[in-house]
Amino acid sequence: MTSAIVNLTDENNRFLNIIKAHFGIKNKSDAINLVVQRFAKEEELDPPLRPEYVRKLKRIMKEKRKSYGSLSEMLKEYE
Repeated sequence: MTSAIVNLTDENNRFLNIIKAHFGIKNKSDAINLVVQRFAKEEELDPPLRPEYVRKLKRIMKEKRKSYGSLSEMLKEYE
C-alpha cells in the first residue's frame, strides 16, 4: 500500500469527516479511497475500445475453438 502526505483545505477536511460519519468509516485514508473509487466509476477512466477491435473480438468469440497437441501445430496453421 502506498502512503502519502495530503494537504486538504478546511472545506475538504470537513467533507471527508462527513463521508466518514455517513459511511461509518474509521479513518480518512479509507474515506479518500472511497471517494476516489466512486469518482473512477462515474468518470469511466478506462478508455473505450475501438469499434474495429470490438468487431474483431466478437468474430473471434463466434469461431469454433480448436485444440492443438502442441505449440508447433498451432504455429503451422498461422504461418
